[in-house]
Amino acid sequence: MTTYKWFVYYKDQLLVEQQTNGFHIPIGVEPPVKVPIGSTIHNIGTLQDIPCKAYAIHIPISGEEAPIRQMVGLRASYDMLPFEEYKQAGKAFQILNWDQNTRYCPACGVPTKQISDIGKKCPECRQEFYPHISPAIIVRITKGDSVLMVRAKNFRGTYYGLVAGFLEAGETLEECVHREVMEETGIRIKNLKYFGSQPWPYPSGVMIGFTADYESGEIKLQEEELCAGAFFHKENLPELPGKLSLARKLMDDWLDT
Repeated sequence: MTTYKWFVYYKDQLLVEQQTNGFHIPIGVEPPVKVPIGSTIHNIGTLQDIPCKAYAIHIPISGEEAPIRQMVGLRASYDMLPFEEYKQAGKAFQILNWDQNTRYCPACGVPTKQISDIGKKCPECRQEFYPHISPAIIVRITKGDSVLMVRAKNFRGTYYGLVAGFLEAGETLEECVHREVMEETGIRIKNLKYFGSQPWPYPSGVMIGFTADYESGEIKLQEEELCAGAFFHKENLPELPGKLSLARKLMDDWLDT
């Protein structure tokens, strides 16, 4: 009998299980929670040679099961789960989100049919649908021994982040960085370099990170999106983003130099 890792979601809440060495994704031959009628069990690859499956439930598990089993937000699970399990949980959430949003063909309204683990097809007009990933850039801009940090109006808490934004149709990633920096801060940059990328399953994105140097201009914040922003010295930084984010990796890399 095959044993699986079961990624179970209620909306954006993930089921985790307390084991002898901390919290983990439930593992077993059978699903840890009854699979509701109409909920598809999806194959989402393997983790440590164990096949992984994901499905959605309509009612969260009872609080009486806590702390052995509990539902936690995907973001919060980063601090509870081993990184590889958190990363696979992100993939599971994206697949479930895709499944929910592609039940019917957007062109003709006919129910779609699943043709692969990550593919659906309309039996009427033959269109195919795959998980949609929205690319976004994020850039660390330095000026001497200072770094540009901004605070978006939709940020929770009191932390500052880096300039970021979504790729638009017809843009290269580099063009997107220059546009977003100009739109959000009014400054020009130079020496743009690729840093790294990160899946961002909130709900279905990928962050592409860059570094750059300040070139010219005075900061003029985009008031519709930002409420604060300035160049900060290493010894006088505001609250930084959490360890979960590529923004923090960019900052830590700078602080280590």
